[in-house]
Amino acid sequence: MTAVTYRVQSGSATYLGAVLDESGCNFAVHCPNADLVQLCLFSAIDETQIAVINMPAKTGKVWHCYVDGIQAGQLYGYRTSGESQGLMGYRFMPEKLLIDPYAKALSRPMHWDAKLYADDSQKMIAKSVVVANTVSNERPAKPNTPLDHTVLYEAHVKGMTAQHPQVPAELQGTFLGMCQPVVIEHLQKLGISAVQLMPVAAFMPEPYITNKGLTNYWGYNPINYFSPEPRYAINDAIGEFKTMVDGFHKAGIEVILDVVFNHTAEGGLEGPILSFKGLDNSSFYLFERNEYGAIDYQKFVNNSGCGNSVNTAFPYVLKMVMDALRYWVQEMGVDGFRFDLAASLGRDPYEFSALSGFFRTIRQDPVLIGCKLIAEPWDIGHGGYRLGQFPSNWLECNDKYRDTVRAFWRGDKGTTSDFATRLLGSRDVFPKESRSILTSVNNISYHDGFTLHDLVSYQERHNEANGEQNRDGHGHNLSANYGVEGPTDDASITEIREQQKRNLFTTLLLSQGIPHVLGGDELSRTQQGNNNAYCQDNPISWLDWELDKTQQQFLDFCQYVISIRKQSVLLHHLQLQDDKFDMAHNVAKIYWYRPDGARKLEDDWNDPNNQCFAFELRGEEFSTGETTEHWLMVFNASDHDVQFNCPTYIKDQRWKLVLDTRYSELSEQPDVVVQNSYKQARNSICLFNAI
Repeated sequence: MTAVTYRVQSGSATYLGAVLDESGCNFAVHCPNADLVQLCLFSAIDETQIAVINMPAKTGKVWHCYVDGIQAGQLYGYRTSGESQGLMGYRFMPEKLLIDPYAKALSRPMHWDAKLYADDSQKMIAKSVVVANTVSNERPAKPNTPLDHTVLYEAHVKGMTAQHPQVPAELQGTFLGMCQPVVIEHLQKLGISAVQLMPVAAFMPEPYITNKGLTNYWGYNPINYFSPEPRYAINDAIGEFKTMVDGFHKAGIEVILDVVFNHTAEGGLEGPILSFKGLDNSSFYLFERNEYGAIDYQKFVNNSGCGNSVNTAFPYVLKMVMDALRYWVQEMGVDGFRFDLAASLGRDPYEFSALSGFFRTIRQDPVLIGCKLIAEPWDIGHGGYRLGQFPSNWLECNDKYRDTVRAFWRGDKGTTSDFATRLLGSRDVFPKESRSILTSVNNISYHDGFTLHDLVSYQERHNEANGEQNRDGHGHNLSANYGVEGPTDDASITEIREQQKRNLFTTLLLSQGIPHVLGGDELSRTQQGNNNAYCQDNPISWLDWELDKTQQQFLDFCQYVISIRKQSVLLHHLQLQDDKFDMAHNVAKIYWYRPDGARKLEDDWNDPNNQCFAFELRGEEFSTGETTEHWLMVFNASDHDVQFNCPTYIKDQRWKLVLDTRYSELSEQPDVVVQNSYKQARNSICLFNAI
């Protein structure tokens, strides 16, 4: 293609990225140490290079220029030249085309190709795309769901609809597939309030995965923090993403993004130069210090386990992260974020602090302050486990909840006391007076681990398909198979597995905090025992929507349990008199009982063989003596039936059975009112309402 000549002016350093106006486009990129930055323009038809512009101006640390005649859809990238000093961390290699860190769209998905990367990487690198800013006031209002009404549903854009029979084939696995009426109706009927999407920002599968013939299905390997992933789009990733968000908002469902600001796809010292490394490697990433305290630019800090750690303490990086978050909220319309390995973001730069620049900046931001902020409160670096230590406006994924609830229902002895603590919001982790009772994001299953169905079907992980000799993935799963590893035709084993699924799901929805449901658990999704399916872009990971009778029964059960939580104030948000964080209160009394009806004493909690208890939750009293709500929950994790004596708060107190997890079908739930006692089945939960 013939080279094109453009009129080039100095432009402005004010706004990073490609900013269009009626006459052309201003390009600005942070690159403080290069001697030359070149803007390369490409044909939108075949990505042939059509112009190379030596950027004429630099202000401070930003190179910039204004190019007349540029329109939306123009493809571009950068090349940098300078003294490539390894000891100073400079990685200038003009033969490597670089993605603009502020690019709002990429021309195509990124795939690793060693041959195309060698020498000049132009053919391998996806091109940045000039886009117009199209903020519209015509979009549906955001649901703004209160925290105490929030039920999260974790989903993968592709996996959600890749094999949905009622989603048009051309839309399966895409943003537009996600917002099809049949999908939204499913989520509405289930009762969730927010979809938490696994990473949707542009990413590239790691070279070592690609070399094995696999791919990074989950997307936790970003190459850009602004661009929606082209894999999930048909033509226009930005427009289609917005359409998806609007569809969810019309249905009253919020959209939470899983964001990965702790590392990038550029890896460590030997990793590829794709964007950040070639622009400002020494500042964008965090490096080890030697014995004398000097920075060693040959050794990347690896708090992520992925080869590098992003230095969010550096002003430019912090600004970029904040700009990206605001962009997703204001332009793309999302409602909040789940931050992957969020402890890394609180490092300032090496040690974690709840007063770090990142936390202080996000706290005062007028756009972000109203968003839901969820932390994965750890990384793998030194001192990286920080559960319970985030600022008070953050929610935190609670692995202690997950492990305790799994252990209790598996039948592990000595877990009852901890289980009761998790049930009431893990106040040992998130203390009264300093954190809301809603802080804990509770989960039984997450994307990185067993599905709920596999948790009760496999004793051990089965990750052979990942090509790592079954060494990858978590080894401490607190799972059980109940006699057979994997699928079985034994009806008795199937029965106990299904009952344990009901117990686990019911516990999740009856616990104080924010319930997190792994997408597909309601469909009894299995990954065939794989608890680390990050590289399985196939039916192992995709949701299967064809349900048999047993699976349909469990789906109906999940819908019913969520509806119980949503209809009760006390079951989704206790406000306690002794909690100075929230001075309002709606609870008059909380009591714990032994099966014989006596109040539980300290010795009862400490008895390792004690696997049965009842929990009475009495709401505030009206002047008439009636209570707002009055619940009794009975838990039996033992392997035998137990006769429970019911508490009698008032004379002739009666309890109506609302839920008994021994029954697989809702139609089997007995219409029972008890007064004195109830025979509690082994491995079951009963929920009663006072009448």
